Amino acid sequence: MTVLFWILGILAVPTAIFVLWLAWVFLRELFSPTPDDGTDDAARAAEAAERLGLLPAERQNTDLAAPLPAEWATALAAVRGGDWVPAAERLAAIGRDWERRSAFAGLLAQIAAEEDAWLLAWEAVRPDDPDAAVVRARSTVFLAWELRGGKKAQYTTREQFDGFHRALTAAREEIARAAALNPDDPTPFVAEIWVALGLGYPNARMDKVWAEITSRAPHHYEAHYSALQYWCAKWRGSERLAVDFAERAAADAPPGSLLTALPLIAHFEHDESDDTAADNTPLMLARVEAALTDAAAADPSHPRLAELRHLLAFYLHLQDRNEAALEQFKLVDGYVNALPWRYRDDMAGYYCQVRNTVAEAVREAAAAPA
Repeated sequence: MTVLFWILGILAVPTAIFVLWLAWVFLRELFSPTPDDGTDDAARAAEAAERLGLLPAERQNTDLAAPLPAEWATALAAVRGGDWVPAAERLAAIGRDWERRSAFAGLLAQIAAEEDAWLLAWEAVRPDDPDAAVVRARSTVFLAWELRGGKKAQYTTREQFDGFHRALTAAREEIARAAALNPDDPTPFVAEIWVALGLGYPNARMDKVWAEITSRAPHHYEAHYSALQYWCAKWRGSERLAVDFAERAAADAPPGSLLTALPLIAHFEHDESDDTAADNTPLMLARVEAALTDAAAADPSHPRLAELRHLLAFYLHLQDRNEAALEQFKLVDGYVNALPWRYRDDMAGYYCQVRNTVAEAVREAAAAPA
């Protein structure tokens, strides 16, 4: 019997060891952290941004690239309430500052494309006002593109295309009228670029529109941005034509014109790579440096400066220059309707994803031992 117990005891040892091993595995799985799925990294990055006072996605303005001047915001609010007089006074005060004129007229035109009772009242009181005429011309172009919708051609219906083409044809008449009422103003011709793009003007005809603009405002940012879209491969040009146009414009422009944004935009519009090698070539490094110098030389109140800063933040990050990228993010935070975020369905989410990554990279670098 003693021998039997001794034998059973020996046999029980492996079983006990196995049971203890199972218990240890169970407790380890129960209390150990879940595998890293990136959630913790995202949370740390968001916390790093929050500590810097940067805003979460739900507090980003997705309508604008930058805050509006107070007097512009006041006039736009009045227009939404049906009162056109403050807008008319503001456009008159802007005068021959063509960059600001086109920017403010564009904001008014977007509102008129949705509801134009206030513009009809303005036109009734001042039927030959060139300011009302330029807003009407631009609003008709905006309306045309809204009728088309934002989907690719294969997902756009015949009815949408028909309405699009009718509105663009009407816009050409409105553009001609606005140009005749204020012959020095390049703004109607800036609007016509989008007619050229939509109706498929041949390159020679687009060149004539471009000559009208550059004879009046040779370094107009919005005009150059719009023309670059025409010359892109996705519309009426090619990558080569777009890059050539962008490089020529940037090379000929004075400091502070912001036209150094154009080569960055041309690159962005045609870059199909899935890594950052194409963003770190000597040419791209030089383009970013030129854009940084341009931004530093610009009028701080330039209505398009924030658009360049958004691009700089993006490309500085891709070039692992995160401290410099963070400085740009701090200057634009709260407003995200700009490239490169604009092409994403969730532009605020994408903006914050990149910005938070930058903030965390800067925090980690600061915490690293020397």
